[in-house]
Amino acid sequence: MPIPGNMLSAATESMDPTFTGWRVRLNCTLLSGTGGRNGPKSLSVKSSAAGEVQAETVTMYSVTAGQAYQVFADSSSATEVERIGMEWLTNLGSPVGSILWSLPTATASSTWHRVGVAGVAPAGASRVRIVLSSTAAGAAVSHYWENVYLGSPIRTTGNLLSFATETPEIDTSAWTAGANTTVSRQVPMMSWSVNWYWAGAHVLALTATGAGTASATTVENPVVTPGVEYLAFAYLAPPTTGSNCWIELRFFNGSGTQLSATRGTLAPASTGFHRQKVSAVAPAGAVSCRLAVGMDSATAAQQLRVEQAVVQVAPAVQAGSVLPYADASFEQGVAGWTKTTGVATIARSTPWGDVALEGSYSLTVTSSTTTASTIRSARFPLPAGSGGLGFRLQYSETITAGGWTVTRGVRWYDAANTDLGLTTPAAATAPGPGWWTLFADHAAPAAATQAAVELTLTATSTNSVINIDKVALWQALPLTSVAWSVESAFVRLTLRELSLDDLIRVWRVTEDGTRTLVRGPSGLLDGTVAVTSDLMIIDDYEAPLATPVFYRVELTSPGGSLTIRNSSWATIPHADINLAWLKDPSAPQRNMQVMVKQAPNWARPVEQGVYRVAGRRNAVVLSDVRGGLEGELVIWTRSDEERRNLHWLLDPGRVLLWQAAPGMGVDDVYVSVGAISENRVGGPATELWREWSLPLSEVDMPTTVGVGGSAGRTWQDILTEFASWEAVRDAYATWEHVLLDQRRE
Repeated sequence: MPIPGNMLSAATESMDPTFTGWRVRLNCTLLSGTGGRNGPKSLSVKSSAAGEVQAETVTMYSVTAGQAYQVFADSSSATEVERIGMEWLTNLGSPVGSILWSLPTATASSTWHRVGVAGVAPAGASRVRIVLSSTAAGAAVSHYWENVYLGSPIRTTGNLLSFATETPEIDTSAWTAGANTTVSRQVPMMSWSVNWYWAGAHVLALTATGAGTASATTVENPVVTPGVEYLAFAYLAPPTTGSNCWIELRFFNGSGTQLSATRGTLAPASTGFHRQKVSAVAPAGAVSCRLAVGMDSATAAQQLRVEQAVVQVAPAVQAGSVLPYADASFEQGVAGWTKTTGVATIARSTPWGDVALEGSYSLTVTSSTTTASTIRSARFPLPAGSGGLGFRLQYSETITAGGWTVTRGVRWYDAANTDLGLTTPAAATAPGPGWWTLFADHAAPAAATQAAVELTLTATSTNSVINIDKVALWQALPLTSVAWSVESAFVRLTLRELSLDDLIRVWRVTEDGTRTLVRGPSGLLDGTVAVTSDLMIIDDYEAPLATPVFYRVELTSPGGSLTIRNSSWATIPHADINLAWLKDPSAPQRNMQVMVKQAPNWARPVEQGVYRVAGRRNAVVLSDVRGGLEGELVIWTRSDEERRNLHWLLDPGRVLLWQAAPGMGVDDVYVSVGAISENRVGGPATELWREWSLPLSEVDMPTTVGVGGSAGRTWQDILTEFASWEAVRDAYATWEHVLLDQRRE
């Protein structure tokens, strides 16, 4: 799959079907290699003699001076280390300064591994070329490359920290070393997944100068909001499995005084990279935060390596859940959970990644006897007006020793913290083996304003162990619901409690049973798109006007099981038959209503050859299939705003959807618009009305076009990349370009 945002073509990126995007630069020949991971092919760079070997892109790619760019690739060689570089060029191809090289990888490896670098295009640069480099010991030594990216730096969505802080691809200036520490960059040989683009080339290395604690903190201090829970994480590679390595989220007030610090300590399973998380609620008075990483009781010269540092608003384990991330996922400990009765013990699982469903840890409950024990979470506030409403408790469990029965309860409290009692279903046997997701529905008492999850666990054999993860409690809402908008003519389909990694297919179904696939951000939701959130909102701008429809949702689990949901019926009202909609399926913000003066008189052309045979009355006609509809739609715009909006809609020249009111003898049709004319209706020069002639040609429904925008991208993501909003305006031509992240050339 092509790397999102890549300036390179798919062939230049993946070397499939061949490597025509690359050429020899120094001391080599280029061949088509096998064993690729982003497609079957790779680029084989074979040395002609001993010494440095270089290959480069044929194309010079446009860049903007002062803007940061990133390049990376996957490489493989059993005998050579490698580096990758960006050669800055003028518009005519003359070099601007020296090549920006990555550090060479620390070791050679025949396993595919990541190499990359990032930097700011210098003054005078308007083009860039990628250069691949290695040093051969002799002739006929092959080095393999593929999965190459060039473009804007790839950042974690929602990260409050800049790209320079998230990963040291540029330098280490975004981090400051604590006492007993030096900070540097390294390029260890790391085999990341082919589609993991956020880590893997340069990493931050903390080196202890002596015995004791070694640490570093971010220079940036992003703004936070008191009362909001934040999640921080980073990949940590400890020097030994016995090292005490950690990540810490710190909050500060307006004068820079530290108000709190919450630490997540790594329980490493190896000396490789482990993602460690920590979460905390910003305390009263907090205005900023910082991220710290470190290791305690280090010996001189020990190193902790760090990659992909992120601080973001903590996601809910389940949409609408009242439990904070720390209490739902157990990434930094047991949080507010306590044992209220019984002999069982509770602790965070260990080591990292051994038993976990969400993140890398879970809650481990161990009972030495066949007795009941009760564990309870802290109390959490419910949404206003929750009294008397239904709530759903859900958690996941796996039995790692013995057996258990469990009672899934919720204890309710009023505003004065008075215990209103426990609601529970009947006890049931905890299923196994493997992870199971269990739930129970509860009704909140009328006065309830707070709740705590309470589980009664009874071991059925001595020394039983059960692990619990992904605990959530939320107001139970319909799994599937629909709503519609008259003003924007779309149906909103809301899907709740989805399972991550399921493949989703969504059909729009009309009363006659006709099914049409619905469009998502990356194209039609045709069963190849994976679910990435338990809550999914789909705005269907291509739903027909004034026509009842419902939605059939098909969810296929990774194991192959199929779940089907059907929504209720929805109808987009459309009162004025003189108005029609022109819609851009890829950019619904451009959609607009227009007044129709005259519908097209359709023609359907056909390619034919007519042959007159001597002595025969009738000709011999060879005909191709008849083409689609062609005709001219005449419409009016009634204001300067409508006139500007129509130009905006037509300017990109994309396929449009024309929708007229039912009963007008025109089905919804996808069209390409030819050369348009805009004429004054008549009267004085100040007349606002305009008459437009739009030549239409029927085309097929676009299948690979997604609804435009950057999924998950926030205003904070945008501002984090720039020094100010003025810099944002300088980088983008319009706010639509900001939405689509289309920067000026």
